[in-house]
This record gives sequence, structure tokens and C-alpha cells, in this order.
Amino acid sequence: MDKNKRAALLENLIMRAKEEDLSEGGDITSQAIFSSNHTSRAVIKAKEAGVVSGIHLITPVFHAFSSSLSVELCVSDGSRVAPQTPLAYVTGETIAILSAERLVLNLLQRFSGIATVTRRMVDCLGDCRTRILDTRKTTPTLRFLEKEAVLHGGGVNHRFGLYDMIMAKDTHVRAAGGPDKAVAAARAWLSQAESSVKIEVEVECLDDFQRALSAGPDIIMLDNMSCEDMAQAVHIRDKTAPSVLLEASGNVTEERIGPISQTGVDYISVGALTHSVQALDIHLQLL
Repeated sequence: MDKNKRAALLENLIMRAKEEDLSEGGDITSQAIFSSNHTSRAVIKAKEAGVVSGIHLITPVFHAFSSSLSVELCVSDGSRVAPQTPLAYVTGETIAILSAERLVLNLLQRFSGIATVTRRMVDCLGDCRTRILDTRKTTPTLRFLEKEAVLHGGGVNHRFGLYDMIMAKDTHVRAAGGPDKAVAAARAWLSQAESSVKIEVEVECLDDFQRALSAGPDIIMLDNMSCEDMAQAVHIRDKTAPSVLLEASGNVTEERIGPISQTGVDYISVGALTHSVQALDIHLQLL
């Protein structure tokens, strides 16, 4: 993503989240208890082991509440942390620290949860060449940060949106009359549009796989296929079209990562990295 676009998205996200919490009244609990010149020092700690993501967001979020807050980062995105590891310290107005606390933690916990589960899945691969891919099953407006969290966990980003890859899913394939016809139509469109984006097509059985392979896509998604069928697809690909990449998908769990990777597929895509991840337990304490 373009750096300027990313910066604009992040600024908008923080401002909208701040408005959601403060509205026009502000943090009335902190305002009722503390004076505007009351200061504190706080630490943000991981309460459990994991891989952190969102560290780079701590400073801009706190500064959105008060630019005079001093923030000291202790770790970087992608770091493995143990329980009670300090992630950052913040010093300044107590009202600003407590007003920003929940937003900082919400972002850190979610993105660190994504990075942590991604790293666990990557570790399940061992030494094989297969890579873990994310999907578009992300939280609306948070996709750019959730996909960064996947990278921090050692995964690989799939397409960002509907605009940067042609991906013929089962619905497209059925309406087109088959995977080969869907790929042929996509190739014709790319030629006319003078575009070089890649074409991926989804298949659910070996017969459709061979039809898709004959049409020459860049990537074929093997959806909900058995490991035996995926291994056969890899064998056919290697003999007839070795440049075509193969992606396994569908109900992927940590337990299945190893057996799937042994089939020889290039990628395993995992929607659960982002759509149902458990947050990493992180908290803020005043010192």
C-alpha cells in the first residue's frame, strides 16, 4: 500500500476511534477525579506469551489524545514476548493516558493475537517451503493493519482487495460454466485492459483442477480437497505446468498444517488468522 494512503487511513482510523470514545464530553470519569496537571507514568505489559503487533501504533494513538505525552517503546513489531514483558512506557497527563488506554490496548491485543496465531501456524510448517497466506476475511477498515500483523507473525499477504488480483471463486466458476472458461474470460479481459495482474481460480476436485490447469492460470486454489487429492494435483502440476502455484484452502487448523504442507502445495490460506482470532492479553498499569 502507498505510504501516503496508509498514513491517511491510520490517521482517520485513530480520529474516528477517539471520537467514538470521547464524543463531545470527553473522559468524564478521569476529568472528575484528576486535575488537568496531574501526571502519571504507566507501563504496557504482555500478560501472556505471544508475538506482538501494533507497537508502531502506540505513539500516534497516545499523541492523538495529547501530543505532550512521552512514549518509550521497549519492543518492536514481530517480537516474541514472555508474560510480564514491558512493551512500552508512557509519561504525562493522567487524564490523557487513561483516556487513550482502551484504544491502545484494543489495537495491540487484536493485532498481537493475529501475529501470534500466524506464528504458531508458520512454526507448524517446519522446514518445508510452503507459506501461510491470509485472506480478505478481515475487520472492515482494519484490513491494512490486520494484514501487517500477519506479516509480523511470519505469514504472507494474499491480495489486498478486489482490485489487485483476478480471483475466480466457486460462484464465478459456476456462472462462467467451469474453471477453464472463467480463466479464459479473465485472460481476454486482461489483454484488452493491458493489465498484468495475476489470475487465480478455485477448484474443488481433480477433474476441475485439470480443466483449470489447461487454461493456464497463475494460481489454482484447491478448496476443501483431501490431502491425497492435493498431492495428486501437485504431481500433475509438476509434470505439466510447473510454473502454476497451488494454494490449499478450507477448514485449515493447526493440526492440519503439517499434513497439508507435506502434499507439496505452495501456499496454505487461513481465514481464521483474522476472522476469529483470540486477542493476546495485554494490559496497562500506572506505576
